[in-house]
Amino acid sequence: MDLDAVRAAGAATAAREAVGRLTAGGSAGFWVHLDVDVLDDAVMPAVDYRQPGGLSWSELESVLCTALADERAVGLDVTIFNPRLDPDGSIAARLTECLHRGLSARS
Repeated sequence: MDLDAVRAAGAATAAREAVGRLTAGGSAGFWVHLDVDVLDDAVMPAVDYRQPGGLSWSELESVLCTALADERAVGLDVTIFNPRLDPDGSIAARLTECLHRGLSARS
């Protein structure tokens, strides 16, 4: 699903559809892989390959909450973040907040 389709459906709905596809065959579980360069360049400049466009923080949070709330989500990894491009740590702090809220959906 491309970004236009995600935006048309809404991030949470798009995530529900993705989870449905992942679990349709009776899958025992799925892994959530997050490359942070999926975020809009304006909010996530701490990546090596910057591109304009992408998800907002709230859209990413919706996707994470939806995917991680499903009991079949068995893990999460986060990649691409480059801390050298975040000298004051403010982007890492914002990412941590978003991940915390997404992981809170597990409870």
